[in-house]
Amino acid sequence: MTLKAAIGYAQALNGREAGLQATHHALNSLGTANPRMGFVIASHQYQARDVVNGVTSLLGDTPLIGMSSPVGFSSRGLHPNSVIVALMNGDFQAETHWMPGYAQSGRETGIRLTKQLEGKDDARALLFFADGFNGDADQLCSALPTSGIALAGALSSGDLHTGQSYQLAGSQTGNGSLAGAILRGELRVGIGFAHGWNPVGSHFRVTRSRGFWLRTLDGRPASETYAQLFGHPAREWAFPPLSHLARLYPLGVEQGDQTLVRAPIRVEADGSFRMNAPVREGVDAYLLVGNRDSCEKAAHQAAQQALQGLNGDKPAFALVLVDIAWEMLLKSHPGSEIAAVQDILGKDVPLVGGYTLGQIAPGKEHAPPQLLNQHLVVIAFASH
Repeated sequence: MTLKAAIGYAQALNGREAGLQATHHALNSLGTANPRMGFVIASHQYQARDVVNGVTSLLGDTPLIGMSSPVGFSSRGLHPNSVIVALMNGDFQAETHWMPGYAQSGRETGIRLTKQLEGKDDARALLFFADGFNGDADQLCSALPTSGIALAGALSSGDLHTGQSYQLAGSQTGNGSLAGAILRGELRVGIGFAHGWNPVGSHFRVTRSRGFWLRTLDGRPASETYAQLFGHPAREWAFPPLSHLARLYPLGVEQGDQTLVRAPIRVEADGSFRMNAPVREGVDAYLLVGNRDSCEKAAHQAAQQALQGLNGDKPAFALVLVDIAWEMLLKSHPGSEIAAVQDILGKDVPLVGGYTLGQIAPGKEHAPPQLLNQHLVVIAFASH
C-alpha cells in the first residue's frame, strides 16, 4: 500500500471548531482511505481540551500525537492562531503513548518509552513531543535507544510569557507531559537536522550555573554581558521583548569534541538566563549569531540528509520541527526556511510542522539521542 498524507488547517473562535474544521479538511483530502495516524499542531491560544475534542470527534481512536506552537506551518505557508492536522495512510501501524510524568522525571519517562519498544522488531520510528518549559530533556535523551530506530522529537513551545505549552496523545492532553508514537511496518523514515548560527568572536567562561539557570558569564550576571555586547541596559533584558529575543543570541558550548548550541528561553529578573538544558560551570562558550542565508542553507542540508535516509524512495510526507529562534530571525521573510526545505523535498510533498523550544535528533554512531537548540529537523516518510 502506497503511503499517502493529507493536511487540513483552520482558524476559528474556539479550539473545538478549529480542530473539527482542520480534521474535516484533512479527511476530505485523504478521500476514501482510513487514516492510520495523525499529527496535530495547534496554537497555544486555544484550549488543549477543546482542540482534542474537535479532532477526535471525527477521528475516533485513530492514533494521534500533537503539541502547541506559537505558529504552525504547512506546505502552504505559516498558519498563526490555527489548528493543523496531518493524516497518514499506508501499510504501517502506529501506537501512541501518553506520559504525564515527564516534568517530574525525564529519565524515568525515557526508560518507560524505551520499554514500549521491547519485542517490536519491526518498529521503524519513535517520535515524540515533550514540554519545552518543564522537564529535563537531557535526562530523557540519556535513557532513549542509542541506535536501530529512526528517532526524533521536539520540545513544545507556547506562551513565552507564562511558560505554558501542551502536548496531546489520542484523547489525552496536558502540560508537563510527553506524547510519543511508535511506527511499525512498511515504512521508511529519514531524519536530517542543521542550524544556521555561527560564532562571531565573543568568548566567555560560564562562571556560575545551577540547574536550568545560567547565572554568570565571566563573573558577571549574564544579562550584563549581553548588555555590554548589544547596547541595551542590563535591567531591560529582564522584560519583553528583550527577555525573549535573547533566544536569537545563543551560546556555543564546548563539550568534548563537539560544540553544543544552548539558547535561553528567557532572561530572569536577576539577570540569569533560564535554559531548558543545564550548562556546566567552567566551560567555555561562544556567542552565536544567525542570518537568513545560513539558515536557508541549513534547511537545504537538513532536507538532503533526511532524503538520504530514505535510500532513494520518494518522500510522501514530511514533519518539520523548527526552533522558535528561526521564526524570530526570519520575521521579514516569514516561512523562507519552509520554502528552502521544499526546494529539496519537492513542492508537491505534503509538509507540516511548528516552532519549538528544542529538538531531539539521533546521536552520532552509538551515542544517545541529542538535545538540540536552534536547529531545524526534517522527518521524511516514504513507503518501504
